[in-house]
This record gives sequence, structure tokens and C-alpha cells, in this order.
Amino acid sequence: MKRLGALTCVVVTLFVALALTVRMAGQERPMVGKARHYTVHDLGTLGGTFSWAYSINNKGSITGFATLPGDTANRAFLWRKGVMTDLGTLGGPNSTAIYVINERDEIAGAAETTAPDPFGEDFCGFGTFLTCAPFLWRSGSMTPLPTLGGNNGQASSVNNRGLVVGGVENSTPDDCGIHLFQRKPVIWKNGQIEELPVLSGDTLGFAYGINDHGQSVGTTNTCTVAHALLWENGTVTDLGNLGGTISVANNINNRGQVFGDSYLPGDLTNHAFLWQKDMGMKDLGTLPEDFSSVAWGIDNKGRVVGTSCDESGNCRAFLWQNGVMTDLNTLIPADSPWFLVEADWINARGEIVGLAFNIVTGEGHAFLATPRHCGSGARCEALAPQSNNRARPTVVLPKNIRKLLQQRQGSRFGGPMGPR
Repeated sequence: MKRLGALTCVVVTLFVALALTVRMAGQERPMVGKARHYTVHDLGTLGGTFSWAYSINNKGSITGFATLPGDTANRAFLWRKGVMTDLGTLGGPNSTAIYVINERDEIAGAAETTAPDPFGEDFCGFGTFLTCAPFLWRSGSMTPLPTLGGNNGQASSVNNRGLVVGGVENSTPDDCGIHLFQRKPVIWKNGQIEELPVLSGDTLGFAYGINDHGQSVGTTNTCTVAHALLWENGTVTDLGNLGGTISVANNINNRGQVFGDSYLPGDLTNHAFLWQKDMGMKDLGTLPEDFSSVAWGIDNKGRVVGTSCDESGNCRAFLWQNGVMTDLNTLIPADSPWFLVEADWINARGEIVGLAFNIVTGEGHAFLATPRHCGSGARCEALAPQSNNRARPTVVLPKNIRKLLQQRQGSRFGGPMGPR
């Protein structure tokens, strides 16, 4: 039986060690079909060389994490109207936002305190072995959230009603060896914590997303099997899988559509999925010639964004709509220095955020992709795919970025979230 092993965290040194050599299959990026449909904006950093955007709300506010000067630490950020703001920490050097920002610019995440973990855990995944606390940031202030008696936790998403979900430790030893103590899925209501039920037979879990109706999703697991779940009105529903032993629900929109990824039969690869109550789990597949995929974001129209990777871990951002998965790199200007590695969220205006790789400097930065003709007051839509996914530049990402992507995806199956 395959065991869900602990994953090595990603530390700041991973970012500064990015190789500057990039091999391109063909030096020119061919124009395919009509003009490109998105303009790519570099969101910058907090003075370091790396940043990553995870969520954008309908006002255009963006959250994620970025490194400080010298790449000495990671900080959760709020990007608003061209300005990136450091959200600070709870006393320690590092913090990170996890998933979704709400329409009031409230942000959930995890931050280090000044206290060393008494059991030597590195729950936040920054390599400091400091206590990791879940937080809710609102109106310029970061507030720690309670756990279930353990030392560590992480808040992942906050909805427009102010409900927050995540995962925290209790004081019961973890027999699986993933952490020293059990990690349980939870919801915070007005700062008070409630434990969410796990599927019968499971002992561990984490809640990753919540919509405005209070439906939340995530995963619970045994030592060998993980189940994508939906929590609703005090009940828990197993969303199934694509034939493998591990599936994870990353988030849910207000229509009750759930997205994430699941292993296929044999557990050799994972595919992005979209789950709907009346249709069950749909395999979204991969981009042509790729090996695996993960769905990270969705809007209320059912447009999905994520990443699709080849067997070597070279990933590219995708947009899935109307049954078609399109490489976002075929929808941006041909002369752009940015290669879109992962798309993490899409808002109602079709604006997309995620991680991009600069093929000139070798740095990874948070990006905002804006649909063309999307001005103030205009109705912005993610445009229908009009390109051939095979006619694209092949970028071989530096080994360190590929490792970062793999560890980030794997963290949802039981390891620390790392710098995400």
C-alpha cells in the first residue's frame, strides 16, 4: 500500500537558486489564429526575486506571497490598484496567504510566531521550525485564529460572510506519521472554531474552500487513501475519484461546482476534475502531450483555471471552458517575456492570476492576465479559445521551479503547505 509520506518543505533558498538557463524549442513564438486575447501584467515583488498570486476578487484585489529584499523571508501580500502591501506576520519572519480573498479584501492564511515549535515541527513549511498560526487579515490587521488544542494550523479561504475554513492540529498523536499530531478540518465563525466531520474511517483532514452559501470542500484521509469531500448543513459527502486512491477538492463556487484533482487508476498520475451534483466528477484531462493536471480556480460561470504538466514537471497554465482546455500561453502576445506556468484564480471579469516565469531573467513572478478591451466599466469575459494548443513554445523550466510546483501540489495530500 502506498503511504502518504511527509513532504520536504520549500524554503526561501529555493527561490534565489533559480537557474537562469532556459531551453526553448524554437526561438520564435508563433502567432496562432487571430491576435492574442490577454495582456500580461507583472505584479512585482516585495523587494525580492519571487512572488506568486493565488486569488483575485471581482474588484481586482489580489493576494498571494512574495519575497523580501535578499529573499530572506516570504510575506503574504495584498495587491490593490498597482500597489503591493506586505501583510506582515504574527511575530515570526514568514507568512503566506493560502487560497481565496473575499470581496471585502479579507484574507486567510498562515503566519509564523516568535515561539519555536515545542516538538520541533515545521508546520508552516518555511524551514524555521517556529509555531505556525492560522490568521484572518482584515482592515490592516492580522488576527490569529484558535486551534483544537495543538500548536499549529492554517486558514485557507474566507467567504463573503466572513466564514473561514482551514486545518489545525489537535493534541492527539498522528499515527500516519505525516505530522506529530492529527490535523483536522475546521471552520471559524466569528473567530470561534468548529471541527468539521471526517468521512467514516478517516482520521485526518483539511478544508480548503468555502462558498457564500456555507458549503465547504477539502479532503479527509487515512494513512493511504484521501477523499475529496463536500461539507454541507452538518453532513459530509464523498465526491468520489477518477479511479485512484487520492482525490482532493480545492474549492467550490456559488453554483456548487467543485474542482480539484484526482489520481487515475494505478496512482501514476493525477488529472483535474470538475464535480457537479447532477453529473458527478468529470475528468478535465490535460493539455496535449501532457501527463498531469490540477484545477486551482473557478468562477461562478464554471470557467476553470489551473496547470497542466508534462512527465518532467514542466507546467503551463490553462483555461478550461465549454469543454475545452486551452494553454493560456497561446492567448498572450507572442513577444511576451513571460511564460504562464500556473493559473490559480479567475474572477467574474475573466481576469486571471497565478505564477509566470520570465524567460529572460529566470525569475518567477505573480501575474495578472487581463482580457483585451477590458477597461473601466466594460464587461470583461474570458474569451473563447481560438488557438491550436500544440503550436506553442516549449519551455523547460529550471529544476527548482519544477520542484516547487511538485511540492506545492503534493502538500495538499498531507505535507506542510510550504511557501504557499
